[in-house]
Amino acid sequence: MEIRKLNSEETPPYALLLLADPSKEMIASYIDRGDCFIAEKGKHIIGVYVLLPTKAETIELMNVAVAEQQQGSGIGKRLVTDAIRVAKEKGYKTIEVCTGNSSIGQLALYQKCGFRITRVDRDYFTKHYVEVIVENGIVCRDRIRLSQDL
Repeated sequence: MEIRKLNSEETPPYALLLLADPSKEMIASYIDRGDCFIAEKGKHIIGVYVLLPTKAETIELMNVAVAEQQQGSGIGKRLVTDAIRVAKEKGYKTIEVCTGNSSIGQLALYQKCGFRITRVDRDYFTKHYVEVIVENGIVCRDRIRLSQDL
């Protein structure tokens, strides 16, 4: 598996991006402002993440997604650790990531990769998404923000 930055002529893998963020409108609001990275196995794109600068020394890891048939094989962790590496190389001091209160697996992954919970944005998903999101039998209401010093 190889992870590389998507070049500007390539179309982002929307099918994968929609696995992590079900709103095409939300994806459209940040995809062109950040750098999109893809994980490839042969000619197949099996993972994606986006890095979006948010403040002078802070970058946000957004939209970490792995193809459904590849989930549970460590690709998500490799994507997150690659994002941390890229952020360090670019000179950022802090990397942030957000996920929903119902995203149990993602919360565990980010904490295993060194992120710590810094804030809860109550009712974020009920205010910003039209459709109700349910994961693991839990309604996704709150956005959990995690960060890591680089």
